[in-house]
Formats: sequence, structure tokens, C-alpha cells
Amino acid sequence: MPYFLSALLLLTLTALSSFSLAETSPPPLSLAKNYKGQIDLTQYWVSEKMDGVRAYWNGQQLISRQGNPYSAPTWFTKDFPKQALDGELWLGRDQFQSLLSIVRKKQAIDSEWRQVRYFVFDLPQLDKPFTQRLDKLQQLIALSSNPYLKLVKQYRITDKTSLQQKLDSVVAMRGEGLILHNADALYHAGRNSDLLKVKPYFDAEATVIAYTAGKGKYRGMMGALLVESADGLQFKIGSGFTDQQRSNPPKIGKTITYSYHGKTKRGIPKFASFLRIREEVNN
Repeated sequence: MPYFLSALLLLTLTALSSFSLAETSPPPLSLAKNYKGQIDLTQYWVSEKMDGVRAYWNGQQLISRQGNPYSAPTWFTKDFPKQALDGELWLGRDQFQSLLSIVRKKQAIDSEWRQVRYFVFDLPQLDKPFTQRLDKLQQLIALSSNPYLKLVKQYRITDKTSLQQKLDSVVAMRGEGLILHNADALYHAGRNSDLLKVKPYFDAEATVIAYTAGKGKYRGMMGALLVESADGLQFKIGSGFTDQQRSNPPKIGKTITYSYHGKTKRGIPKFASFLRIREEVNN
């Protein structure tokens, strides 16, 4: 092969490799910490925590928290703003598993996607405090004629009693909880206290590293998961599973989300209970 053709082929492969890497790189998302009550609530906006899947609009396509593209129909994202958006694909309260079934498909089914909405709560690339980003978001969405693009409603609360009442109301309607967003904070990636989740329980993530066998009525099934947290702490989770999940447990290496109610002196989560496998879209 002539030298210039070899060089051209190498450059082409390099470009394709770089493009593929860019398409699958996780977006720099801001992640919430758990609310523990030690803040001035007047400095925060409040919204419902959508029970959906995180979706980042990069100006051209929707991608998952892991960096994989959603197979959203072109009509679904028509007239989306050119700016990057941070939000959630949402089907409705207590509809997470049904939503996941829709968005995981490599080939989108139009009739299913027509039930989905993209609820936006931030403008990641606008270097302004959240209140100013919220104003800009309202303007952008008002200019779009797309009925599937929605703005997450934000409001203010001044005291813990009002916050608890609102949380109770959302949970009673089978909602997941609330999100507190610091009004003066800039957008920055990673887990941070400018973004707080308020739930009737705490939640966290851990990696599955082993199983223990079930006993009694769970004989022949998985009894508990042995998991490891990001800081290297290992513990078991034995509740929260359906019989189907015990027969087909999360695979070793998968990241799961679990709930808990406080921690022991050793840092072990109390009453840890399985919630779900962390949403992943592999197209």
C-alpha cells in the first residue's frame, strides 16, 4: 500500500476512534447528596425528584449518565435547544421500570415514546448562578414548540415544616421525593451539596461483588448480595428483592441503588434494602 494511503487510513481510523470515544464518554453531570437538615432553606429552589432516567442533551442527541445514546425518535427531539440540557426522561410517578423498558430499546417504538416527556432542570454550560440558569431555561423552552420538552417546576420553601409537608404530599402521590438546588450555585460536575435530594429514606450506590445462598423459602435462590461502596466498605443487602430478582440477581460488577435509614458507628448502612440496578442504556 502506498505511504500516503497508509497515512490516510491511519488518520481515518484515529478520527473514527476519537469520535467513538466522544460519543460514549459520560457527560459531566452534577449529582445530588442526601439532605440532612443543616442548611438555610431560603437559599434553595425546590422541585420534585422525578422518578425517571437521567438524560443529557448535548445539542444533538440525548445520552445517558454512562454516556450511551438513547434511541429517541427524531420527532421527539425536534426543536430542542442547541444548548446542552440536563434533565430526566419521565413516564409518570412509580413508572420507572416501564420507562426503562422503553428507553433501553435499540430500535425506538414511536407509540411508546409518545408517552415519554423530557423534563429539564438545568443548563450545564451556562456559567451563571442557578436562578439565572432557570430564567434562561424558561425562555428557551417557551420558544420551543416541542410538546415533549418540559421544564421541571421550581418553587421556594422557607422552613423545615413546609418542606416536610411538601415531601409528605409528593410521597402520598407515589412520588420519589424532592430536590433542593442552591440558588446561587454554579453548575459543576460530581456529587456536591449545592444539589440535595430529600426522601423519606437515604439512598446510595454500591457494586455487586458476590452472592450468598438463600435459605428456607429462598432455597435455590439468591439470599443476599455482598456489595462494596465507593469507599471500599463491604456489607450485605438481603431485602427489597422480588422472587424473580432472587432467581435472576444483578450480575457481579453491576452497580445497584439501595435505600437505608442511617448508619452504624462502623459506617454500615442500617436496614439496607435493594431498590434497583442503576439504569444503563447500551445501544
